[in-house]
Amino acid sequence: MNNKFKLSVYIALLIGIVTVLSGCQTPVIFNPKGVISEQERTLILEAIGLMLLVVVPVIILVLVFAWKYRETNKDAKYDPKFYHSNTLEVIVWGIPIIIIAILATITWKTTHQLDPYKSIPSDEKPITVEVVALDWKWLFIYPEQNIATINFLEFPANVPLNLKVTADAPMNAFQIPQLGSQIYAMAGMQTKLHLMANESGDYEGRAVNYSGHGFYGMHFVARATSKEQFNEWVEQVKKSSEPLSDEKYNELVKPSYSNAVTTYYPVKNNLFKEIMAKFMPMDEDMHHSHNDDSSDMSH
Repeated sequence: MNNKFKLSVYIALLIGIVTVLSGCQTPVIFNPKGVISEQERTLILEAIGLMLLVVVPVIILVLVFAWKYRETNKDAKYDPKFYHSNTLEVIVWGIPIIIIAILATITWKTTHQLDPYKSIPSDEKPITVEVVALDWKWLFIYPEQNIATINFLEFPANVPLNLKVTADAPMNAFQIPQLGSQIYAMAGMQTKLHLMANESGDYEGRAVNYSGHGFYGMHFVARATSKEQFNEWVEQVKKSSEPLSDEKYNELVKPSYSNAVTTYYPVKNNLFKEIMAKFMPMDEDMHHSHNDDSSDMSH
């Protein structure tokens, strides 16, 4: 293979790589729209930058050594008796240790700062939403507004969003990548997630834990609006929705695919708590008390 052919191959590969990358969109984690996601992006970039302090010099030195000590270079110093250098030991071990210490410190601090259970400071009153992972759809209950939705989450921008998450199906994980962290949804348990959008817009929400055949369609729109628009939407839902009763919820629990957006009003009281209670074991004392009551009733 002659040099001209090699050069042609390299140029063709370079053009192909540039063409492919030109069609790529910026990953959503590098296009944050929320208070939490902005801090997560900063953490990722800081970690990448610190690791590049090791990776880039190593790559450069590999190329330099390969060129300097190539077989045809007769001027390169040859020292077969070399076995140790204090300077090299300090560089090889010292720099990585310093970088690891810095990374550990940053990770420890941000782990506490970005705790999903930690409330977001704000002068605005938070919006509380109860989230239920079903087969294969998301149910969002607004306890203060007494409404519910399927596969659609609306909330005001620049207002804290307090999410209480559980499941009435196999374990799943809830995430709105442009707003922040993921959190697991587990039957009989409640996890918490606090988010806040910096600006209005539609953001993709999705399940990020495989949960069966319908997993591919388990995504939703998370819409951040103004407070006025949010209040108008709530009133519209109340005027044009059917009640979310026990019967209707029992239908929702059944597995279904790629569900359309649906709204409900009013919502049965304490529905979220009842969903969680379905998976909680009965206390032994309560069990005996229940048996005693049943015995008394039989007499």
